[in-house]
Amino acid sequence: MSVNITPAQIAFFEKEGYLIVPDLLSAEEVTYYRDLYEDFLENRIDVSRYRSDLGSHAGNGDTAKKERITQIMVPSRVVPELLSQPLHQKALVLAKQLMGSDMELDFDMLIDKAPFSNTPTPWHQDCAYWISMPDTRATSCWVALDEATRDNGCMWYVPGSHKLPVRTHFPAGKGGGALECAADEAEGIAIEIPPGAGIFHHGHTLHYSRGNSTDRRRRAFITNYRPAAMIAYEREHGYDHTGEREVRNEKA
Repeated sequence: MSVNITPAQIAFFEKEGYLIVPDLLSAEEVTYYRDLYEDFLENRIDVSRYRSDLGSHAGNGDTAKKERITQIMVPSRVVPELLSQPLHQKALVLAKQLMGSDMELDFDMLIDKAPFSNTPTPWHQDCAYWISMPDTRATSCWVALDEATRDNGCMWYVPGSHKLPVRTHFPAGKGGGALECAADEAEGIAIEIPPGAGIFHHGHTLHYSRGNSTDRRRRAFITNYRPAAMIAYEREHGYDHTGEREVRNEKA
């Protein structure tokens, strides 16, 4: 599959900790992923064991049934054909170009912010969720299936933060497993992108997104990469990113 990034783009990623890749998916490919996404969300494909509310912290342990931020882990484990589709194929090629030829898919996930769900994803660094590993190279590819804007929850990054010490993280609210750290929008930059565009970010890059305050969807498909040897290291230590949890919205 022919996808490439330039040395200048690699240098930007290494300096800033993120990189925008326009037109990662064609309009036809976006339609394929949107259709499949709805099958997951509407439980036409059973992913109940991998589905949770990433925004449950916002309710401080209340019993609300509607998910605030729907997170579905490892969709390609349930639908293996995803591994041979354009998003996984292209993102893997680019991950290798950015961080080394030994990079492989560690896990993937879907994160949906429904209209008017109004729940921010807290400031955090992905590495805060992971076990300590001898090789810390890791990158995520965040692909927009809808136009991502400030008001419906586009990504914000703190440029260069991947080169600084990891900030202290703590549980975000009383519910769920989300973590957060001290940061604010004044430090960051909002990355608004159209459907089909992707953003790679380093596993140590500080990021967050606002809640969706609009009447529009904000669906994202995320793939994560690290060295093959470190994936094996994780699995040996019982860490597989499945995030198996109870279903919050049984009617969704």
